[in-house]
Amino acid sequence: MRITSKGQVTIPIDIREKAGLLPNTDVAFVLEGKAVRLVPSATKRKDTRGQRLVGHLRGRGDVAMTTDEIMALTRKR
Repeated sequence: MRITSKGQVTIPIDIREKAGLLPNTDVAFVLEGKAVRLVPSATKRKDTRGQRLVGHLRGRGDVAMTTDEIMALTRKR
């Protein structure tokens, strides 16, 4: 494995899967002597604008219909 001019390396899929490093996982680098260890980051990512909007709207609905009733209206049955 070689480090690119941008300081990037590709982590092989078998190592990513075994370590649980899924796409969009935040990671941290831990320096241990001359070795570097890659670990899932302990800090939580900030919510996206969409996540904040959904969180704001959650539980605010006042429609007294069931999901099945709403779906029936959308399907015009």
